[in-house]
Amino acid sequence: MIYLDHAAATPVSEKVLKSMIPYLTETFFNPSSAYLPAKDAREAYEAAKNKIANFIGAKGNDLVITSGATEANALAFTAISSRIDRVAKMRQKSDSTPVKKPTLLVLETEHASVLENAKNYDFETIKVDKTGLIDLSDLKQKLTDNVELVSVSLANNELGTIQPLAEISAILKETRLSRLKRGITAQLLLHSDASQGLSLMDINVSRLGVDLLTLNSAKVCGPKGVGALYVGHDARLNPVIMGGGQERGLRSGTENVAGVVGFATALEAVHGHASATRKKYTALVENLKNELKKCKVEPVYLGNKNHRLANFLPLSFPGLDAERLIFKLEEKEVYVSTGSACSASKGEPSHVLRAIGLTDEEIAGSLRLTLGVLNNEENIKEAGRIICEVVNSEYERQKNV
Repeated sequence: MIYLDHAAATPVSEKVLKSMIPYLTETFFNPSSAYLPAKDAREAYEAAKNKIANFIGAKGNDLVITSGATEANALAFTAISSRIDRVAKMRQKSDSTPVKKPTLLVLETEHASVLENAKNYDFETIKVDKTGLIDLSDLKQKLTDNVELVSVSLANNELGTIQPLAEISAILKETRLSRLKRGITAQLLLHSDASQGLSLMDINVSRLGVDLLTLNSAKVCGPKGVGALYVGHDARLNPVIMGGGQERGLRSGTENVAGVVGFATALEAVHGHASATRKKYTALVENLKNELKKCKVEPVYLGNKNHRLANFLPLSFPGLDAERLIFKLEEKEVYVSTGSACSASKGEPSHVLRAIGLTDEEIAGSLRLTLGVLNNEENIKEAGRIICEVVNSEYERQKNV
């Protein structure tokens, strides 16, 4: 098997699995229980949470543990409804004027879990250029006084394009100051889904200037079904899941001790190695591109070559059917995707590729190759050979149709 879809899922490492087993077997207790063995589980949970937070320059109390990135994104957006509720309560006794609905801005290439959750609010999309990089002039134009939350992913899940979050944060800071001078005290928060960049970038919430940050264990060789939302001190949220009041009342449910311990262990394995990992994947991606030069028709490479995650190689073979390519490659045990696994499962054209202006032909022939822990020089070379073999065969078949 040659696996080139690490952006969709990563294998749980042996070290991570080993760290989780005690909390699935001997120390299986509910960490909210009062007896001593349960307190041991609580201590392990809090220690793991602190480790996860430390990796992004935060504290354990700043995190809300979730079931993954989708739930974290949904929780982040409640910053809007939370403010509406607070303002409405303040006005109940003195003012019957309805609260004006705040607006949410999201990048048009965001993951489905961001765009679908945004539909619960009044929202607009921010444009991107042909490489998937945010159009900062469009952001500034749409930053009206009614905007209270902006959501831009750290790195796109289909193109790997890295967004200039610190620059976006500076624009929002300038806007806040301008509003204050005019007596407008409404919040203006920055949220980012950092799922894809967690193992390849040195992430620090202060340097990025984010108020809310989504993390995902499944992308860093940790267990699936575990995520977290960093919540800055200026953000006020409403719970999405109610119950026993865990996670400061923002996410009820018995704590997933084993999952959080596994997530912390996975981050421990990548922490401090981002630079070396980027170099490794940059070299492997170049090797793969060199192999793909041997195809009868070279692919069109997508995304921003100067601002892209090192393990991403999004491309298109215009005129070919990517779904058919995937099927043919699977027969040879090479696994790739057409883009986001979420979009592909719906059988719909990628909204990301539409946003960067690709033609129908280019979209139809697009593949996302993402490298990871299961790749090395040998299988990357073999992958290139097999992809060329399949692509050449498909072009020949097209000629004869």
